[in-house]
Amino acid sequence: MNLNRLRVIALVLSLFIFLVTLLPAQQYAEPLSPPERVVVGYVPIMKFATMYVANSRGIFEKYGLDVEVQSVRSGTEIIAFLTQGRVDVGGIAIVASTWNAWARGMDISVIAPGALEPMEGSPTKMLVRKDLYDSGQVRSVADLRGRRVAMAGGPGSGGEYLASKALERGELTIRDVQALNIGNPDIPAAFAARSLDAAILGSPFADQILSAGTAVVLEEDLTPGAMTVAFVGSGNFVNQRPEVARRFVLALMEAAQLMQGDEYLSDANIRAYLRHINTTEDAIRTGAPVIYDPEQEISLDGLRDVERVHRSNGRTEYSQTFDPAQVTDLSFVRWARSAMGR
Repeated sequence: MNLNRLRVIALVLSLFIFLVTLLPAQQYAEPLSPPERVVVGYVPIMKFATMYVANSRGIFEKYGLDVEVQSVRSGTEIIAFLTQGRVDVGGIAIVASTWNAWARGMDISVIAPGALEPMEGSPTKMLVRKDLYDSGQVRSVADLRGRRVAMAGGPGSGGEYLASKALERGELTIRDVQALNIGNPDIPAAFAARSLDAAILGSPFADQILSAGTAVVLEEDLTPGAMTVAFVGSGNFVNQRPEVARRFVLALMEAAQLMQGDEYLSDANIRAYLRHINTTEDAIRTGAPVIYDPEQEISLDGLRDVERVHRSNGRTEYSQTFDPAQVTDLSFVRWARSAMGR
């Protein structure tokens, strides 16, 4: 093969690659026109990263959604904003106050999952101070009786749920420890200052603490496969704007499928994560990956366990079982799957 022919082939290949990059991305539904505004409140943790990717990589825009994201400190704030009509969708942990509000008739529905806890290798861990572990004072969960255990959110929170699941392994309840309400970003400093004994937290903060050497893992894989966080929509959004809600969930599903395997740490996704949460690229790349179901299955069994724990802890205003199927709308995930031909 002569040199000129090689040059021609190279030129043709270069042109082909250039043209492919100009082709529009796969579109699974017609975009809304004019674009519809959607306000989303979220707690800035990696468990809501499907929203970060959909927002930063233009997936929302592709379906005619003009999405405004608002970072807040807790899911309790988001619930208040949803009921006040200030936000349309919230990324929250399903906490005791949510169950209480649902029992009182709050018109908010689960429409899509956040991240799932992996079956093993979960980024959410119970950590104990390294000096307590090394001295032998705390070698098992049962040794935490009476000790200071930190969790973000306080009584009835998602953090308390996870702490309760860990304490169950030592036949303890939340009443058997000194429960401290400390925000996830503040727990690394609290470990360094020895102002707590143990804590529940996830990526990327657990990884930062372990790297600093101030704590070690006491328990992990607390809720294998569980869905402890979700995207919820206001009644107005779900019932009055279903076409908007469908495309919002479709964008989340498309984002989840861009986050599988090695693509989880693609440059485009890393930029999306860093745009929405306060962490570092190194912490994300070296930390345990969070799991995003490409089918966006909503786990009712997982929600039932969350409800059970909060009720057992005395955090609910009712005593009988509340079935999460009453407040979960599976139609949006099913529509998104159908739109994608899955």
